[in-house]
Amino acid sequence: MTVPAVNHRPLGLTIAVVTLAVDQLVKYTATYPLALKSRGEEGIDILPIFRLRWLENRGVSMGFFHADTDLMRWLLVGMTMLIAIFVGIWMWREKARQDVAALGLVLGGAIGNIVDRVRLGYVIDYADLHFGEWRPFLIFNLADAAITIGVLILLARALLLREKGAKTESLN
Repeated sequence: MTVPAVNHRPLGLTIAVVTLAVDQLVKYTATYPLALKSRGEEGIDILPIFRLRWLENRGVSMGFFHADTDLMRWLLVGMTMLIAIFVGIWMWREKARQDVAALGLVLGGAIGNIVDRVRLGYVIDYADLHFGEWRPFLIFNLADAAITIGVLILLARALLLREKGAKTESLN
């Protein structure tokens, strides 16, 4: 008797929607109640190593593909939408629960940044992690963090499962 495959799509979709909603809520808070834009470089110190600071990101990760014109902006929107569609299809077809959850983080984060870029022409970044003058990351947002965590989970699982599979095969 075969066991039917478990459908983890609701989990992935829930994670994507919650990630998107929380991302947009935090960006709203940074924009209006906290008024980070008007605070300039000063921002708001939360911890000695963490500050909330306004940044209008017109590019993608690490400032690549900077969109200075409307054409570039919409090409960037189109490119990121294609990536989000690919991630959504992958999530829809994926069977492993942990991978579906990770893909939900990536999808929710990607859509959160797409919403900003369509609505505003840039992505709102606000999280400034720093150790003195050294910044291990550029200023980022919750969507960026969700994408990064999701990708790291996918990579770790792929590497660990591949290693585990390779060890099992070598024993046979």
